[in-house]
Parts: sequence; C-alpha cells; structure tokens
Amino acid sequence: MGSERQVQTEQRLREVMAQLLAGDIPEGMKCDVTSLCSLAGVPRATFYRTYPHVRSDFEEQLERHRARGSQPDPRAEQIERLKQEVARLRRRLSQRSSEVVELQAFRETALSQIAAQHEEILALRRPPADVPAPRLRAVTGIHP
Repeated sequence: MGSERQVQTEQRLREVMAQLLAGDIPEGMKCDVTSLCSLAGVPRATFYRTYPHVRSDFEEQLERHRARGSQPDPRAEQIERLKQEVARLRRRLSQRSSEVVELQAFRETALSQIAAQHEEILALRRPPADVPAPRLRAVTGIHP
C-alpha cells in the first residue's frame, strides 16, 4: 500500500513539475522546489528524503532550460531582463554624469574668458590717461 501511494505521489510531483517547466506557474509561486512541493501537496522534507531522483530530474530539466536561454518562469526571465536594463541605464547615467562634469568645466572656462574679454573692452573704451579730453563747445547757434 505504501508503495502504491509513493507511485501516486511521484506521479503527482512529475505532473506538477511538467506544469511548472511549461511555464504554467500560479500567482505568487516560482519554478522551484518549494512551489513544486506545495502544488503537489508533498512536504519538502518528504520530497528530499523519499524522492531525490525526482528532485535531481527537476533540477536537470530546469538547468537545461536555463542553458538554452529560456526560463520556464516568465517572472525570472523578466527579472533578468530588468537587471540587464538597470545595468545599461547605470552605464548611461555614469556617462551622462561625466558629460555634465565636463560641460560644467567648459562653462566655467567660457565665463572666465567672457569676463576677461569684457574687462578688455571696457579698458579699450576708456580714453588714454596721457591724452587730454577733447573740449566740447556747446552748440548754441550763436558764434562769438
């Protein structure tokens, strides 16, 4: 009787394993041993102790999926894709930050040059100190 029960339990485990590996993963679960045991109604301790061959088969199939570049769990695939996107965005942010630093340095240099040119223009507009200022006569229309 115990043997038939084990056969039925193993069959249930393999059905759930096929379900998970096919990507039919219920909300809040993952494609992992915990979900496998939960969905099959088998305590994890019993699973590890009594069905190590099912566990190794599950892990091998899961590894084959990963080696092919596919994930049975669409959320795991999405997480991996988002991790790659975050890494790409961090690289862009780093590039932009260095560009901002360069542009700020350029701005400071440009402002310094503009201020120096402004001072030079003002100096050129001032009359020389050794030349007397021209006398201006008032234009009144009356001649002396």
